[in-house]
Amino acid sequence: MKLATYRYRGTEHCGVVDGGRVHPLRGSRMLDVVSIGLDRALELGHRATRATGLPLQDVRLLAPLRPPSMRDFVAFEEHVAGVRRSIDHATGVPDAWYDAPTFYFTNPHTVLGPDDDVAFPAACELRDFELEVAVVIGREGRSVRAEDARGHVFGYTLLNDWSARDLQSREMQFGLCPSKGKDFASTLGPWIVTADELEHSRDGDGFLTLWCAASVNGVEVGRDLLSNMGWTFESLISQASRDARIVPGDVLGSGTVGNGGCLAELWGRHGRQDPPPLQPDDVVTLTVEGIGSLSNRVTRAAAVPGVVPPRRRSPSDARALATRG
Repeated sequence: MKLATYRYRGTEHCGVVDGGRVHPLRGSRMLDVVSIGLDRALELGHRATRATGLPLQDVRLLAPLRPPSMRDFVAFEEHVAGVRRSIDHATGVPDAWYDAPTFYFTNPHTVLGPDDDVAFPAACELRDFELEVAVVIGREGRSVRAEDARGHVFGYTLLNDWSARDLQSREMQFGLCPSKGKDFASTLGPWIVTADELEHSRDGDGFLTLWCAASVNGVEVGRDLLSNMGWTFESLISQASRDARIVPGDVLGSGTVGNGGCLAELWGRHGRQDPPPLQPDDVVTLTVEGIGSLSNRVTRAAAVPGVVPPRRRSPSDARALATRG
């Protein structure tokens, strides 16, 4: 089942997409639907499809969910090797990557939806996309075992983790996760595909064998299998919940697929910026088998005030002066 959030005649609704039509789940927000659990949501969804619904072309699809939190993993080894060469000018994959799936928290307040314009920071010139699949949590948990984590999956959606690579490269020299190079925009959509729809796509190890593709202005630049992840989504859920709490609506990104899932990986592989960085008015389209397609146009945000420089002084002199005072 495909569950979407959409705007119709100025009002936001949640509904089921089926056969080119959207059938409203009256009075519901997507977070409410996710929170009642997958079985109950499917029951309500099937009931909604008995009504006529609206032609899909008559509504504006929005981001399917406003997540309480967003964690973005780095689960594709090929991506790590390429981007590390491009951003950090290093080779190979760090040994620590193999210890456990690693993630950073990204900004749930800048989530965009299908066909929204994506305004990159005015100071950014190395604009990039990242092709990911995200799992939507459907049940609260803490320190969930990987073998029990499938029951916490509500569904899946596409995630574009937009990246200002020049900002990212500078700030990550400090050794923390990216901040202003990432937190200006993420795109989710076009809807949430419930977990039951993709169960047939699992291989013998539990990975979802789905083709993922990315194009810029209609030209494909990347294609990979989702099953090339180093860990299953269930393992990502287990790691996210280790000594921590996950709640319904939380979004966990797979990390960027390999073989051209972003431009920076290709830059690292080619040794040059080929294909070139995204430019204003470029349209990026992500497509994942069994889920759908997600398109956005790149724009440039207005300039913002410069960063305030730090105060530089000797801490020991300041302490001595304060003591004498």
